[in-house]
Amino acid sequence: MTKIIDAVYGFDCRLLQRVNRHFDKKLLNLFFRILTQFGGADITIAAVFLLIVISSGEPRLTAISSALALSASHIPVHIMKQLFPRKRPYLMIESTKFPANPLQDHSFPSGHTTAIFSVVTPYILAYPQLGLVLIPLGTCVGISRIYLGLHFPSDILAGGVLGTICGLLCFCLLCL
Repeated sequence: MTKIIDAVYGFDCRLLQRVNRHFDKKLLNLFFRILTQFGGADITIAAVFLLIVISSGEPRLTAISSALALSASHIPVHIMKQLFPRKRPYLMIESTKFPANPLQDHSFPSGHTTAIFSVVTPYILAYPQLGLVLIPLGTCVGISRIYLGLHFPSDILAGGVLGTICGLLCFCLLCL
């Protein structure tokens, strides 16, 4: 079991370094610093609130399921961060580049990635054509967290799966 964990961690570190090595490229830096905000609390909460307020009927139920998924997804994120107190990459790998004033909490799983996938999943289920935009958006938010040196790829994968499951469950609960 230790060999498997070491192999996964080694892969995680190599992939992180391949993405993070581009940190000094101005356009990528601007792109990922803006994009990462789409998984942050300010934008996700404002977006679901706005969608609830401006919609009605079936779209409003989708917006409510999205808001419920966002809220519900952060309970397992908090629990998992306590159960698996993994340090952030910039604290573990000396060569990792990162922005000023980085997050100090544990990295596993990624809260930003969980949030964006919990918000977009009900919309993808209700309106599959939106998946062409929302899946790349969620994926890019996850990549931004690696690019910024704040998460390992496995943190992103776990957050994406967790957010998707919460979005799926909340959509099924309210919309089916």
